This record gives sequence, C-alpha cells and structure tokens, in this order.
Amino acid sequence: MRSYEEQRQQKISQESSRQREAVKPSGYAGAPSSSSAQIVPSSRKDQNDLLERMLEGENLRLAYKRVVQNGGAPGVDRVTVAELQAYLKTHWDAVKAELLTGTYRPLPVKRVEIPKPGGGVRLLGIPTVMDRFLQQALLQVMNPIFDAHFSWYSYGFRQGKRAHDAVKQAQTYMQGGLRWVVDMDLAKFFDRVNHDMLMARVARKVTDKRVLRLIRAYLNAGIMADGALEKTVEGTPQGGPLSPLLANILLDDLDKELTKRGLLFVRYADDCNIFVASKRAGHRVMESVTRFVEGKLKLNVNREKSSVDRPWNRKFLGFSYLRDKKATIRLAPQTLSRFKEKVRELTNRTRSMPMESRIIQLNRYLIGWIGYFRLAAAKNHCEKFDKWIRRRLRMCQWKQWKRVRTRIRELRALGVTEWACFVMANSRRGAWEMSRNTNNALPTSYWEAKGLKSMLSRYLELC
Repeated sequence: MRSYEEQRQQKISQESSRQREAVKPSGYAGAPSSSSAQIVPSSRKDQNDLLERMLEGENLRLAYKRVVQNGGAPGVDRVTVAELQAYLKTHWDAVKAELLTGTYRPLPVKRVEIPKPGGGVRLLGIPTVMDRFLQQALLQVMNPIFDAHFSWYSYGFRQGKRAHDAVKQAQTYMQGGLRWVVDMDLAKFFDRVNHDMLMARVARKVTDKRVLRLIRAYLNAGIMADGALEKTVEGTPQGGPLSPLLANILLDDLDKELTKRGLLFVRYADDCNIFVASKRAGHRVMESVTRFVEGKLKLNVNREKSSVDRPWNRKFLGFSYLRDKKATIRLAPQTLSRFKEKVRELTNRTRSMPMESRIIQLNRYLIGWIGYFRLAAAKNHCEKFDKWIRRRLRMCQWKQWKRVRTRIRELRALGVTEWACFVMANSRRGAWEMSRNTNNALPTSYWEAKGLKSMLSRYLELC
C-alpha cells in the first residue's frame, strides 16, 4: 500500500496537469515553437564543425546584413557600421586565420550607462563592429542548436516569440484561476552571470573547442570605462548579439526546474512570473525557487523588488491587468509616468528647436510607443494624451512667439479677431495658461496639417 506522501505527490501532479491543460496555448501539442530556428537537429556529436559553419559565406553575408540593419554606436576602435565593409576587406583574412587557429582575441567592450526609469543605471557593453559581426555569425549557427530545447514559456530574445506573447500567456493563467503571482526579480542578472557555470551549459551541446574558446574570450574581453581597462570575471555585458542567447542558456535550467515542479510560469529574459492559486503557495514557491536560483545558478534575487502579490498590483513588461474575470490587459502606472516624462522632455519649452523638428521627434516616439502598448485597453488614455500633447505644443508655440508684435501677427494670420489678438498678445499669463486660451486659434486641424500623428487614430488602426 502506497504511503501518504506518495498519494499526496500523485494528487499534486494530477492537479498541476489539469491546470496546465487549462492554460495551454491554442495549437500546443507539447512541442516547442514551430519557427525554423527550432526544428534543426542538435545532436552534440554533430557540432565539431561549428566554426566552419559560422564562417560559411552565406552565414557571413546574413550576419553582415543584420549588423548593418541594427546600426549602433562604434566600439573602442571607433570603427562605424558604415565602415565595416571596408574594414573587412582589409582585415578579414587575418581575422579568419586567427579564428581557425583559436588565437583570435576580441577587443574590450565600451561601457555605456543608461538611466533606469526607477532610478539607477543599466550598464551596457558595446563591442566593436567587427566583434558584433562575428557574434552575429556565431549566434546564427548556435541559436538552432539551443533554441529547440528551450521552454515554451521562455519568450525573451527568441525567434517567433514576442513580449506580447508572454503578456497574453500570463493573462491566460489568470483566466484559468491562478490569481496570485510570484514576481521574481534577478538583481543585475547580466552583470552576475558565472562564467564557469555558463560555459559548462554551453559545452553540453557544443563540442567544437575553438567555438568554446571564442565564447570564453568574449566573456573575458574586459570593459573599457573612462579610458581604463577593467577585467570581467563574471557577467555577460548587454549590447552584443550573443549575450541574450547566453542568458537564455543559463536560465534554461530555471525553466526546467519550474517545469519539473509542475509550476506555471512566464519568463522574458530575467523577468520571471510564476502563477499560483493562493498567497500561501506563493510564499512557499518564492522561498524554494530563491534557494535554487542562488544555490544552483549562483545568481542573486532582489528581495526588495520581488514579491508575492496580486497580478493587478504588479508590472510585467510595462503592462498590468484588471481584476475582472477576463484579466483585461492595461497599462501599468509606471508606464504612464514614464510616457509623460518622455513627452515633457520632447515638448520642453526651454528647448529651442523648430516646431517641425519637434513634431518629427514626437511622432517617432509616439508611434513606436503605441505600437508596443497596443495590446492594452488604452483608448481613453490615447484620447487624453492627444489633447494633452496638443496643449503642450501650443505652449511651445506661444513661447516661440516671444514678442507682442509677433504674437499679434501670428494670431491675425490664424484668423483670430483683431481685439482678441491684442488682448491675448498683451496677456501677462504664462505659456502653459495661454496654451488653453489659444485652443481655438491652434485647433486639432492645425497640428494635423503640421504632421502631428494622432495616438488614438493609430491605436484604433492597430486594434
């Protein structure tokens, strides 16, 4: 007769299976993504010629095309993307020979600090254009080997998967009744990756020692900061094409562990959300998974940012949810705050620039922003933002009409009555207050003629 513990484990396994069936994506048959990058065989014994496949002409041409498309700043050697072709003609034979003999040594990456919305900075490492080209070529032959075995519920930096898919999967879990989330944040993940553990996981499927030495050389290339070279004993700097794949290789062990435990999760890079049915279960999962991450993967969990909470109280990839049965996707409050900060920066009246240039910059940001956040229920937000942005532009326009005679002339040209021109032009009120009074003189049609894009129109078009 089976023990109580065996019966309990079987019951938990059956319950987990029922929950998994309830939240599987449509068309899922236990197989990973159907993208072309995931159906390539990945036998370990077939990877001894990986470097030769990396250096094949077609693979290199594709890598060059993608590096040029991505653009980006030059590295420590100051060679730009536009100069890459000429640089390759001069140096390629020597670089290829060093790659084949295993003696190639990449240059250090250039450190760049990007401010984080919540404070602090994110450290980026920009490799040279040549190293970006080589990393891209290596990525294209390594990705099919590893990606086919990654978890279905890992969405970050993978072909055929997007952040929107991760947000929708989390919504599906909530619709299935899992209304608590273990929101786990890894502290400075890309800066804390253990090189030995990462290389051991790469070596599970790659036997070409030349490729392993090349990857190790990139990890140990060092960082150039303020003219001084810093050694890199841990971490995989963000900024190179290969870093996202290496991050997924390491975190795949976390995915496998969560799957083995029967937990339902969504992971996008180092953002991991685990969905459970109760707060008590959430705290138990948080404690056990934290032990695994810190003990087995040698990574640090940021306990200040990690939490067990209701999903609608948390932010995931810029989105949040309503507490209704459909778990409607909405914009997170932090996302709205960052949007307003950016628009205020672009429409700062102290920035002296032509209105046409200001609108071009604004359009570029607005269209990109709404393209990503179109997944959320944001119709009312878009309508309010359109009105607010037009008012801020009227404020900038009023500021540019500094002199009274200029204001009279411009208002008269816009068809404002003569007495109103004199009253408004001589007003002592500030630019923000006058942006309300010039609403009729500078209506929506005026800004449409100037080329300003409507967020609401774009949102409705996308939806």
